[in-house]
Amino acid sequence: MLKVWGRKNSSNVKKVLWCLKELNVPYEQIDVGGPFGGLNEANYLAMNPNASIPTLQDDDFALWESNTIIRYLCTKYDNNTLYPIDPKQRANVEKWMDWSNGSLFSPIQQMMIMIVRTPKEQQNPEIVNALKEKLNKLIKIADDQLAKTTYFAGDAFSLADMAIAPLVYPWLEVCKDRPNFPHIERWFAQLSERPIFRDIVLLPVN
Repeated sequence: MLKVWGRKNSSNVKKVLWCLKELNVPYEQIDVGGPFGGLNEANYLAMNPNASIPTLQDDDFALWESNTIIRYLCTKYDNNTLYPIDPKQRANVEKWMDWSNGSLFSPIQQMMIMIVRTPKEQQNPEIVNALKEKLNKLIKIADDQLAKTTYFAGDAFSLADMAIAPLVYPWLEVCKDRPNFPHIERWFAQLSERPIFRDIVLLPVN
């Protein structure tokens, strides 16, 4: 059985668990990282020298980097809907996956540290406001795309949405003083109709 190492409330772990559920592939999830620790133990570092989560263990094969993991899973289990074969369609999916990691992940991570996990009285309002403005600009890019297509890579749900949604969710929960982004709201409401999404992604933000 596949093993997924990582705590369930991590955005990067969520996308892997979500993908496995969509593919109907059985797995074992093992809590490491955050309050669970274990990332610097020798056996974990042998699988993932970055001391990060998630790590996928498939028999004697270990894989890290969440977007690479979900691409691997769709390739192994032959799901051409989430991860299309057509080169242009696949590149369009991967473009948004790369955007999620290269552009969106870091400011969302900063938001979690600076706003969610730092007591209000210890926060720097100027830095927090600058971060919120940066996030608004990024979400505007996403909202503009969703004004044109039902999902990020077109009219079909794909790995692009799976990569982005676990990052957008905490932003929606934390940044209540945001501008109106109607297409993000519509897209997120669509995803929220999926039971797997609700069970895996919509956990308390902490």
